[in-house]
Amino acid sequence: MSIKTKRIASELTRVISEILLEEARDDLMKTISITGAEVAPDLSFAKVYFTSMSELDHKRLEYEMEEASSFIRMHVAEKMDLRTTPKLKFVYDESIAYGEKIEKILKEIKEEK
Repeated sequence: MSIKTKRIASELTRVISEILLEEARDDLMKTISITGAEVAPDLSFAKVYFTSMSELDHKRLEYEMEEASSFIRMHVAEKMDLRTTPKLKFVYDESIAYGEKIEKILKEIKEEK
């Protein structure tokens, strides 16, 4: 990944987070945290990773984010100065839940000793 695409991915993460906090009217969208993004070298596509404090199933959350992707993409186009705005694909970030699971296991092991 080039420095340019890394910079754009970082800016995209920040802008989408702002959009979800400030522009979204749906309460579910306000529970979403954007954890990162990967942008294709030609800027045609971006994979956006997110997590949520919501109790909804991960697949349901991904569906809801895909439903909101055109709204989010429109606001990204307004806020970022790009020739083309990438198509957004939202993917639930499992790494936080995985980290919490490992931390719980380590805590249990420590308590046993």
